[in-house]
Amino acid sequence: MDNQKLLNIYKYIVEQGDTGIRAINLDGEFIVYNGKMRELEGIDEIDFENHRAHEIIDFESDQSEIFQVLQSGKQLTNHKKIFWNKKNQEVTYISNIYPLLEDGEVIGAVEFARDITQIELMMYRPLRRYGAPLTFDIITAVSKVMKEVIQKARIVALSKMPVLLIGESGTGIDMIAEGIHHDLSNPNQAFINMICRRDEETILNQLEKQIIEEKKMTFFAERIEYLSIPAQEHLVSLFEQHPHHDHMMIASVGKDPIDLIQEQKLSKNLYRLFSSITIYVPPLRERKEDIMPFINDYFQRHRENYGSAIQALSPEVKELFLNYTWPGNLKELEALLDEMTTVITNETTIEMHLLPPHFKWKIQHVMQTDVEESSELFIIKNSSDIRPLDHYMKEVESYYITKALDFHDGNISKSAEALGIRRQSLQYRMKNFQIDAKQFTK
Repeated sequence: MDNQKLLNIYKYIVEQGDTGIRAINLDGEFIVYNGKMRELEGIDEIDFENHRAHEIIDFESDQSEIFQVLQSGKQLTNHKKIFWNKKNQEVTYISNIYPLLEDGEVIGAVEFARDITQIELMMYRPLRRYGAPLTFDIITAVSKVMKEVIQKARIVALSKMPVLLIGESGTGIDMIAEGIHHDLSNPNQAFINMICRRDEETILNQLEKQIIEEKKMTFFAERIEYLSIPAQEHLVSLFEQHPHHDHMMIASVGKDPIDLIQEQKLSKNLYRLFSSITIYVPPLRERKEDIMPFINDYFQRHRENYGSAIQALSPEVKELFLNYTWPGNLKELEALLDEMTTVITNETTIEMHLLPPHFKWKIQHVMQTDVEESSELFIIKNSSDIRPLDHYMKEVESYYITKALDFHDGNISKSAEALGIRRQSLQYRMKNFQIDAKQFTK
């Protein structure tokens, strides 16, 4: 095979891969800049053709990681980068950057970037799997309190006044915020989600760039109390400096804002900015009517997306779900459904034996069942309860460890002594079975 054919094959592989790749030479010119990397950077084809590397990369030469490697000749690996690209999309990737050497001399640098944007968003915003804009029509809400939440949110969308959403993590506040954005009577051109648990300097820098733009945007500051007080004050000053722009401002906090102010976690000035309209999004335990509709919606999407046959919960599992308090709200419920559906094959119903062991233990403690009642989870009633022996033995071992910790109020040393094993061995098993001793401490 001649060199040209090999070159064409290499080019095809580079362009078709899921890894972003870019390489530059000493003159700041692109040697390689594949489609995935252009997608991550938000670079159109015409921009790529007409500009040099240092003009496209949105950093000064002495600050950009690839230029640092080019100048130092030292590789940079597992570097996590969060930024807003040229199309105002938040992007997160992990990259490895290496110097290109010829006869021991640096002649360029190459970067390989793995896109983890969606993984990162799922960590903070797990209720994002609908594959469509999150409008109010998509949100599963049959309870009276959630219908009132959506009604208030629709009014906010009409007025376009700053709004503060109040509620625990995992309640779906991000869905309400995006629902407001899509319901605006005078539509905005972009929805900018600022996850305040991350780097606040990056958030503020991006906000400074975008708030002065002429196009209208919806800014959603998620869990704004995680920003430092100086950062919150800076955010207020930015909004006050640019009142003429027709932006939509939405923020959320995890609990009563007055309590947060007293705890010095929320700026009074920031609260005044958003306090004209506040919407409380109740936790799942206060609106259990939404549990089954959410599950049914999840199963429908699972059948459509994965071709499964799953239809419903068994009566026993349904009763458990409706009596559980769901401290992690919809986030916890969806994570549990994810875990169960990964092990189904042709089942149409979620039976008790499909519940993960950690959830069985949690349910037992929350509902305050005694040892005899709890042991029912391990009784074999019919052939559907039979599962692989190693899986069953792990459940029994984990259950036994959990009860030992429970009886000793989470004291690891006493529990290990009672079980006849070393403390380190018990800690290893707890880590393996994801058991937290703190939940047993009285």
